[in-house]
Amino acid sequence: MPEAKKLSNNLRTILVPFAGTEAATLMVMIKVGSRYETPGLNGASHFIEHMMFKGTKKRPSTLSISKELDSVGASYNAFTGKSYTGYYAKVPAENFALAVDLLHDMIFQSLYAPVEMARERKVIIEEINMYEDNPLMHIEDLLEEKLLEGNSVGWNIAGNRQTMETMKRSEIIKFRDTYYTPARVVLAAAGKLPANVEKILEAKFGKVKGGQESPEFLPYANVGCPCCWPKAAVQFKDNQQIQLAFGFLSPGLRDEKKDLLADVLATILGGTMSSRLFISVRERKGLAYFVRAAQGSYEDIGVFSIRAGLDKSRLPLASKVIFDEIRSIKKKGPTTAELKLAKSYLKGKMKLALEDSSHRADFYARQELLLDKIETPESYYKKIEKISLKEIQAMANEILSEDKMTVAGIGPFKNEKSLMKEVGLV
Repeated sequence: MPEAKKLSNNLRTILVPFAGTEAATLMVMIKVGSRYETPGLNGASHFIEHMMFKGTKKRPSTLSISKELDSVGASYNAFTGKSYTGYYAKVPAENFALAVDLLHDMIFQSLYAPVEMARERKVIIEEINMYEDNPLMHIEDLLEEKLLEGNSVGWNIAGNRQTMETMKRSEIIKFRDTYYTPARVVLAAAGKLPANVEKILEAKFGKVKGGQESPEFLPYANVGCPCCWPKAAVQFKDNQQIQLAFGFLSPGLRDEKKDLLADVLATILGGTMSSRLFISVRERKGLAYFVRAAQGSYEDIGVFSIRAGLDKSRLPLASKVIFDEIRSIKKKGPTTAELKLAKSYLKGKMKLALEDSSHRADFYARQELLLDKIETPESYYKKIEKISLKEIQAMANEILSEDKMTVAGIGPFKNEKSLMKEVGLV
């Protein structure tokens, strides 16, 4: 089983060599995201991620970075979440040293040139506009902002127009230096790795200097009064199709057993094309093209969501069908066949994903970064197999409470009360 080892500066590394591939991936994950930010710096983590591609002293432009990666056919990207930021490069195995050198250069030697930062502010504002103008994308942000209000975990990862225009370069650099330290970085190298892989990583990432202790995020606490639930959020758009989302507080990553139970529950309820909601809402009633359920997990809290895209005139009936399925699984639980199918689906999905070196690197890096431990896929499969029908039914009753839920809608809604009325919550 892969183990987290430490470079000379205590930066954690995970090596995951495996046969049957000619590729190697280096994943660099940093334990910082939007929930670590202050209101005036909301969006800073995402801004920093963008700036990593804008030039270093060694590679002074975006073009010089991209050309070097493109010259070996690399697949590369970066992503920002609420709890972490990640950068990766997947290259032909013989080019692994290049991936290490380039990612180290980008992450720890970027210039943050003022002219590039001014340009990128506009780019990110356009990204924010794109998400807000795309209901299918924006509905998730709208739901979480309301469901998790009162804590930074509910904030938008990209920030907002005001913070993007006003946060100063010096503030951004200080924020970066506070969190981009060896103690908060995990490297995962997966695929066809060179024999001297540890020496290659040490030569670059082992030279990263340590910093002061970084402040942690404020854990989520449900401080809303009982009379505040259920809650609603709307964005008015005069669209033919509305986007609808129901959200429930659920267990987070640190409650590993319950988080897995919620994931299996979501799979049974609306995670596949053979799931309950897909069959009842789409196939039998023809009420929506898109309908799904999902468990999204942060360390200390989770969001169990049910989403659908449909014509506004079908909203009352679609909501009734969705609530009927929720009440049914709470009252009767899943069938033996449903649970067996969900287990097979989740195991099969993971097996297919782990064929790719980038997914395998992500799998191990994320565990070490967020949970300070590493679990093998085989251990995950065993945990899934042990799940019982009673446990899924108990989880449904624990989290799927209509009295403690949030509904979000994007469409021609006058206000939050009108949405709640149409879905039958008032």
